[in-house]
Amino acid sequence: MNHDLFADEVPCWEETLCPGALVLRGQALPQVESLLAAVETVVAAAPWRHLITPGGYRMSVAMSNCGLYGWVSDETGYRYDAQDPLSGRRWPAMPEVFRQLAREAAERAGFKGFEPDACLINRYEVGARLSLHQDKDERDYGAPIVSVSLGLPAVFLFGGLRRSDPQQRVALAHGDVVVWGGPARLRYHGVLALKAGTHPLLGAQRINLTFRKAR
Repeated sequence: MNHDLFADEVPCWEETLCPGALVLRGQALPQVESLLAAVETVVAAAPWRHLITPGGYRMSVAMSNCGLYGWVSDETGYRYDAQDPLSGRRWPAMPEVFRQLAREAAERAGFKGFEPDACLINRYEVGARLSLHQDKDERDYGAPIVSVSLGLPAVFLFGGLRRSDPQQRVALAHGDVVVWGGPARLRYHGVLALKAGTHPLLGAQRINLTFRKAR
């Protein structure tokens, strides 16, 4: 079935988390098949890998990157790099369907003119999680973060500007997009451990696309 044929029938609505942060429910659904095909192309050139944190821990989430810069982690720290450390080559170009979705979601959330130069592609298998953190490796905090959920549902944690602040638990479904920037740009966030399940397109996994302006 070509899900893109039913784009006009896909409901999409907004949910405000706080000033500067929105969930765009169903925003990515019309482009799902194109997005997944693009993910396959990127991963063929820059395969999934489990990065090691500066503290020596293996991340439970597998990842890849595309765009001018990729986010990497090793014993020396967290950073953006123009080259894939596994291959020594530049990261794959960002697919136009990625770029278009990121721009449209950002503009709908009030951040017009967003031009991402990095897309982190994360693969969550059952039990994988993302601990609470801030996105602080970018040079310019003026651009928002755009995060796209595909596959199994997940619980997104969205906190405050301090790690100890209370967190909202936001259920994210296939096709949902979260955008945060402005006063919300440095809020702590994370993802609870992925629960077992089977998605009709992606099986027992969740794919997350996170768009950023790194430089």
